[in-house]
Amino acid sequence: MKPVFEYRDYRKYIRDFYESRKRCSAFTWREFAKLAGFSSSGFLKLVCDGKTRLSRVGVENVLPAMKLSGASAEYFRALVVFCDSSSAEKRQSAFERMMEIAKENRVEFLEAKSFAYFSSWANPALRELAPIMKGATPLEMGHALVPAISAADARESLELQESLGLLKKDECGNYHQTSEGVSSTREVVSATVVNMQMQYAHLAAEALERYTRDYRHISGMTMGLDRDAYECLAAELDAFRKKVAEIVSNVKSYDRVYRLNLQLFPLSKKVDENEKE
Repeated sequence: MKPVFEYRDYRKYIRDFYESRKRCSAFTWREFAKLAGFSSSGFLKLVCDGKTRLSRVGVENVLPAMKLSGASAEYFRALVVFCDSSSAEKRQSAFERMMEIAKENRVEFLEAKSFAYFSSWANPALRELAPIMKGATPLEMGHALVPAISAADARESLELQESLGLLKKDECGNYHQTSEGVSSTREVVSATVVNMQMQYAHLAAEALERYTRDYRHISGMTMGLDRDAYECLAAELDAFRKKVAEIVSNVKSYDRVYRLNLQLFPLSKKVDENEKE
């Protein structure tokens, strides 16, 4: 089977380990659980089916059962946090640790560049800004963003986007957008997009003081909803987002980069004594 460094889902690794052992012997989930010191014979199958998860103690139990040690064990520990943590910050930190371990062991981490792209709000902003700043230096582009970023950060972002095929430089040194998208696994995108959305939320809050109403439109309303009304509003927001994309696609020449956030989220727990959260 593949080395653990090639996995982005620890459940898939456990299942592949089980299947590889089963092909060579009469290996069962019961035997696997016993080998890892679990009292429940079907526990690891439940983990693989996504019906439960490994605790920290469980991780340490399963490592020797799968003969993982050293860097492989360290990678697996980070992989569990990456897959199971509800904290965007912890997931991102775990993924960075996974990349670091893989690099130390000379394993190519294919998602590293796409992870880097989704790690900062400045990357998609520069992708929109660079094509309209003909002949500008990274310093000038970086300082044109609000808030400004350093010339080094701007240069790093531009080089990253060139390597991803998102931006292309012509013979005059000017940037042009391509039709390419950022290719990555769902797990990697989910680990980084939440962090980027948090960055945009902070920028939206700062925009209240940074810009006058002539340059920003921020409004909202507080309402009571049931599940059906929520799903109806969510569908309307999706339709609106598609309408915005249609409008933007017809813009032939632009002079500024904007960010639009669509936000609909709870401000209370459910008020229902029969439903526990």
